[in-house]
Amino acid sequence: MRAAMYYANDDVRIVDLPTPRIGPGEILVRVRASGICGSDVMEWYRKPRAPLVLGHEIAAEVAQVGAGVDTVKVGDRVFVSHHVPCGSCRYCRAGHETVCDTLRTTNFDPGGFAEFVRVPAINVNHGVFLLPREISDDEATFVEPLACVIRGQRLADFRPGATMLILGSGVAGLLHIKLAKAAGAAKVIATDVVEFRKAAAQKAGADFVIDGREDVPARLREANDGNLADLVVTCTGAPKAIAQGLASVDRGGTVLFFAPIDPAAKVDIPFNEVWREEVTITSSYGGSPRDIRDSINLLREKRLVVTDLVTHVLPLAKAAEGFRLVAAARDSIKVILRP
Repeated sequence: MRAAMYYANDDVRIVDLPTPRIGPGEILVRVRASGICGSDVMEWYRKPRAPLVLGHEIAAEVAQVGAGVDTVKVGDRVFVSHHVPCGSCRYCRAGHETVCDTLRTTNFDPGGFAEFVRVPAINVNHGVFLLPREISDDEATFVEPLACVIRGQRLADFRPGATMLILGSGVAGLLHIKLAKAAGAAKVIATDVVEFRKAAAQKAGADFVIDGREDVPARLREANDGNLADLVVTCTGAPKAIAQGLASVDRGGTVLFFAPIDPAAKVDIPFNEVWREEVTITSSYGGSPRDIRDSINLLREKRLVVTDLVTHVLPLAKAAEGFRLVAAARDSIKVILRP
């Protein structure tokens, strides 16, 4: 089979690999569409592990079923989670499935930027979800990122009527905008430094868009009747933007750290201000099975539209071009590869 082998953002090669062979309890899926995630182009995270086949936002079709599998059949369209929790450890029982040790050690073989993927038995048991006919293959590539956003807003205790500031209008930021508006936010303000993404934020439903190079807290007050935000979501790892977020949360508000930062970077926390103003700082990572089911339902019921976020659909042979587009972060939003 063909696969896109990642060495660096500017070095993605189409290679021939053996089609994976499955065992009992496993399935083989044929990838129909695979989204390139922003995390796929974080070189500080990816390059030390290269070469490898990335891709975890997949719509697929069951091609083979191993002995003992009765939950899916050949021909079923599915979304498959690459990382799955055990469901029974102390973290899972406490609702923190995404810090489960099992989730951090599971994956599928080799990755979504390939023609076929072997799904291990534990992923079959905990991470395979049937795709309703109402969800297209392209829409299905949003199941995982939308699940992450759903989890983030849930853990941050977002409530209808709140004001939300979203720093960074890439795919995650735009999904936060859409979800917040659908969930009844009073006002959603977004930032970015790229004109293309600022326009995308407005199109996605942001009530006001701020250039991230400006005085964000001051501009936020102008757009929000003199107030700061009830909930601030940092969808970028830029230290300046994170600092802007910490300066933009209202008294009694919450800051949700949604994106990672380069390990070598530093961010100062205004500790006394956070303490005195009763600001909650929290974080979220990934999506649990519950969040994935909620994501699929939102997409199936069309309560949240994502097709307008797709800017490029490319064949797998052009994976290198897709990675360059996402890494440049200039004139693309969601880039999808189709084997």
